[in-house]
Order: sequence, then C-alpha cells, then structure tokens
Amino acid sequence: MELTQRQKAIFKTVVEEFTRCAEPIGSKTLMQILDFQVSSATIRNEMAALEKMGLLEKTHTSSGRIPSQKGYRYYVANLMVTDMDLPTKHSLQQVFSERHFSLDEVVQKSCDILSDMTNLTSIVLGPSGAQQTLQNVQLIPINTRSAVAIIVTSTGHIENKIFQFGEDVPVRDLKTCCDLMNEQLAGTPISEVIHKMDEIRPLMTAKIVRSEVLFEAFVTAFMKFATEKVAVSGRSNMLYHPEFSDISKLKQLMKILENGDLFQKWTDQEGNVAIHIGSRNELLQIGDVSVLSTRFHYKNDEEGQLMVIGPNRMQYSKVVALMDTMSDVIEEVFSDEGGNKNE
Repeated sequence: MELTQRQKAIFKTVVEEFTRCAEPIGSKTLMQILDFQVSSATIRNEMAALEKMGLLEKTHTSSGRIPSQKGYRYYVANLMVTDMDLPTKHSLQQVFSERHFSLDEVVQKSCDILSDMTNLTSIVLGPSGAQQTLQNVQLIPINTRSAVAIIVTSTGHIENKIFQFGEDVPVRDLKTCCDLMNEQLAGTPISEVIHKMDEIRPLMTAKIVRSEVLFEAFVTAFMKFATEKVAVSGRSNMLYHPEFSDISKLKQLMKILENGDLFQKWTDQEGNVAIHIGSRNELLQIGDVSVLSTRFHYKNDEEGQLMVIGPNRMQYSKVVALMDTMSDVIEEVFSDEGGNKNE
C-alpha cells in the first residue's frame, strides 16, 4: 500500500491527535494543526481515500475519523518515530545504579516504572529457569531455624533463597542435605528436580533428622525457580481509558491479567494480529486491546519480556521508545560486570 506524502502527513496527524484526545478527528481540526496549508475539501477527500484503504474509520456520532486496527499497524510499521530523550534515559539508568538489585527486584521495578510512565498496564516476564540444569547447591546457616540456599545452574545463573524452617535444624543436617542433593541432583533439568527429589526422599529420610522440613523447603524453592518470574503493575490504569468504560469487559480483562494461564490463552487465540517492530519488538492486537512487547537478555541465552497493555489508541512511539530503553538498561544491569556485582 503506497500513500502520497500528503496522505502520510494527514494520516499520521489523525493517529497522533486521536491518541491524545480520544475524539474523532475532522477536517477543520486538521486544517489548524497540519504544518502545511490545504483546504478542508482536500482534507476530506484524502480522509475518504484513507478510509477506502482501510486505514481510517468513520464513527456514527461524528463526521470525523479514527484510526482502524489496520491503520494502527500501518502507523507502527511505517510512520512511527521512536526517540527517548537523554534525561529520561539517564534517569532510568540512575534508578538501577543506586544499589545492587536481584533479578526479582529488577523485574518488579521495571514493571512499576513502565506502568507509571505510560499510564497503562505493564507485565514483565523474567527469564524462566525451566530450561537450565542444576549445577550446584550450597546451604549457609543463618541460625538454627533459617539458612541461605545458593542454587547455581548450568548457565551460571544464581538464585539466593532464604529458608525459614519453623523448627531447629542441626548444622550437620544442612551439610548432609547439601551433599546429598549435589551428589544426586547435579545435571538434572530444573523442571525435573522436584520429581527427582521424590526419588531421593527415602535417602534423605534415612540420613537426615529433619528431612521433612528440608525437603519441603527445597521443593517450594525449586517450584518457584522453574516457573517464569512475573510482575504486573498498573491494573487500575485501565479505568482511565474510555475504551474500557464497559465494566463487564474491564472485569474480564482484569481477570485475564491476574491469571498466567488465562493470559497465555488470550494472547495465543486464533485471529489475533501480530506485527514485528524492528528486531525485538512486537505489536499484538486483540480486538480493541493492544499488547506491545520487547525482549531483553539476562546473561547468556536467558530471555525475559516487557509488555505494555492498553487500548489500540496508545502512544506507540513513546511506549516503544521507553520499552527499548528499559530493555537496554536491564541488559546493562546484568552485563558481565553488572551480573557479577548483582550476585
């Protein structure tokens, strides 16, 4: 589809003005804000042509037009300009340089920043440990009822877990448990560790006095480790967009955002339209909802994902620029040097 330069300018202005005000855009409005002179009749003719191409839609309540789903996709793929100003970029870098953050903290903080700066709902998926294998486990006692477990995987990923036992556990039990797991579980895929622990449970019972306490603690830790780290922020931001004024629709969307399985089914359903933006961004349209996603890498080959969810009428250029910058900042935090500091 080839647009003239004038059509591109008119269409781009309609998208960006409608994004700002959520009101259909008419020819008189465009005459006032276009940076070149053109008659109202010419604008109406061009808007009619854009409507025939499927890029604009005419509402029932106004003579103005609004972008269609296809129009938003064309805008994102061909007209959108993304550029993050240096002060904002430096501010984001400063947030994560204040102290050493764990992966869980980075995931949650990134999510909060995205929702605050976009006034939309954000989801951040941290890398999953499911595809890694267990390399080594260390148990360091804090006192008789708590210890720090350091779990090291085949990719060099390190998870620190604090265990509260609820009853006294002798130091010798911690050492025996640690030796037993390293002997029996080293090289086991993280997703299979819990099953393998069931197999070595009799050995733990025979060798360790407080075996049940330690067994339950490690099962809980590995269950969490083998699943994706998920953070959701800004659910209430949906309330401020006229597209979600239908309470039943809003409740359904909230329910989906709160359930990982429902969210996966929702984004995977047939009929959704997705387009790639550059090398790591994607726009997924589901009815009148858009999901923008950007991938980031956490050490080696581990991958996480930033997502912003809102109406099709969102400031795509601002959101994509912010997500790109956030991905860069996260990767900088967990670069070789940063990763060593953060462990």
